[in-house]
Amino acid sequence: MQYVTGIDDHRTSTGLDNRKLLMWAFLGSDVMFFGTLIGTHLIYRNRSLSGPQEEILSIPITTVSTFVLLMSSLAMVLALAAIQRGNMGGFRFWTVVVAVFGSIFIGFQMFEFAEFAHLGLTPRTNLFGSTFLVMTGFHGAHVTVGILWMWSLVFASFKGKIHQGNALQVEIAGLYWHFVDIVWIVIFGVVYLIGAYGAENRALESVEHAARAASLI
Repeated sequence: MQYVTGIDDHRTSTGLDNRKLLMWAFLGSDVMFFGTLIGTHLIYRNRSLSGPQEEILSIPITTVSTFVLLMSSLAMVLALAAIQRGNMGGFRFWTVVVAVFGSIFIGFQMFEFAEFAHLGLTPRTNLFGSTFLVMTGFHGAHVTVGILWMWSLVFASFKGKIHQGNALQVEIAGLYWHFVDIVWIVIFGVVYLIGAYGAENRALESVEHAARAASLI
């Protein structure tokens, strides 16, 4: 059956479909939301020295979970490409892959949270625990919403509600999923890599050493 691609056209004066424009507006507000969480964490992470902090972060485990999440974005691209070609089998396969990879990421996060609790890090332990767990917890909630969204698309496709003619719905879901991945890359880079390894402290020490050396010349 051939579907008319413009049957659900709801374009605005911007040239974008109003549903897509609404998603961009939502993502813009979410950028500010996560920016606030990340900024708060960076401001307060060295203010409370009691209890476990960045030294308990497991970079190898988080690197694996980050790789899984990145591969889910690739699967999302392939799912969108498949439905735009009318390949429903390919769309369903790659969408399930997105949902499964997202679930694996959540599994890693739950394991990490359990390890943190075992080591004594909870939202009540210190400011690091409060800001870190709230930030990563909200991101995990976003991933969970995305997983449910993917499964709903798969089930809807079997009922004929998702097809080549309304592939825009898959594209909108893809925007959300890619955004969630980008947010995690920022969290992983700023909180895990820079924070755990203390790269910014070493950079400041290098600057101080260079300044001292210049003053002796």
